[in-house]
Amino acid sequence: MRGRRFRGLAGVLLAGLLATAAQAADGGRKLVLVTLDGLSWTEVFRGADPARAADPAFAPDREGRERIRAAFVEPSDRAAALMPFLHGVMAKQGVLLGDREQGSCAAVANDKWFSYPGYNEILTGKPDPGITSNEHGPNRNVTFLEWLNRRPAFAGRVQAVGSWNVFSNILNAPRSGLPVNDGWDDAPARSPAEAQIAAMQAGAPPIWPTVRLDTFTHAYALETLKRQKPSVLYVAYGETDDFAHEGRYDQTLWAARHADAYIAELWSTLQADPAYAGRTTLIVTTDHGRGGAANAAWKHHGRHIAGSDAVWIGVLGPGIAAGRKPGGCASSSQIAATALEALGLDWRAFDPGAGAPLDVRARP
Repeated sequence: MRGRRFRGLAGVLLAGLLATAAQAADGGRKLVLVTLDGLSWTEVFRGADPARAADPAFAPDREGRERIRAAFVEPSDRAAALMPFLHGVMAKQGVLLGDREQGSCAAVANDKWFSYPGYNEILTGKPDPGITSNEHGPNRNVTFLEWLNRRPAFAGRVQAVGSWNVFSNILNAPRSGLPVNDGWDDAPARSPAEAQIAAMQAGAPPIWPTVRLDTFTHAYALETLKRQKPSVLYVAYGETDDFAHEGRYDQTLWAARHADAYIAELWSTLQADPAYAGRTTLIVTTDHGRGGAANAAWKHHGRHIAGSDAVWIGVLGPGIAAGRKPGGCASSSQIAATALEALGLDWRAFDPGAGAPLDVRARP
């Protein structure tokens, strides 16, 4: 018994030493990047659109429309009702950009205005005109995540979890060596908790063949944080785009509300863990916008749909100037450099041609 206790204590001490060594190697700074696919700035800053929420064409179930009305339309602050974490925490303790009605602009720099080009821009710091399809295949460009993974201080400490199965290509997992958990077919069971997630995922209805439900992506992300404690974690939720493409405004709103709750849980998990608390920057954004017209154009996006270039960006964490609203129009191409700056690294060493960091840090 005494020997087992000694070995148990030795294991705890070793784990603590390894965690301390890892923190020393990466300077103790951490990063979590979250994307919500295709969630329009209008929903983020205005909240639910009352006309769409009441339209049987976009919310076919009568009882469902009543639930939507009570939860998202009747509250005096519809934006906070839909995204309480973004407005109650991120916008107050950090920065939330992209409310065009209040003079805050954010947009993609690419001219395609759909997912693969948008994610490439977010992750590499600049658009690639050669990416013209979501079926582009393995990304020829090096993302900041791959660049980090090649550095000794971050090697093996960068993870990605996404709902869309294309992220393995966007991050070029075979070349980059990044562990990427994405889509229905990716269901690791490396721990009892992951085995349970995998079992539930296997029994869930695959509504879209290429995009798994966000609840499983979120569960894997939480388990990754708790078990592997990466220095950098990228989490990509997808339901907000897929439900919108189907014209289900009711489900799009619920997907946005759930995503906000997922982000809140990620943040609370980080703040409760000494390895992350007080040293982690959270960046939340979207890959593209949507049509803003009152008709069915809201379902779609692309260079032929006006407003599809409009995005939003949130940043929260140590050193971020609460409420800062940089001049000009923020760009998705600035996110990679902002992330690297938050980690205490020179973004120019990654790519001097990338967009410069967002002006959101507190000045000396």
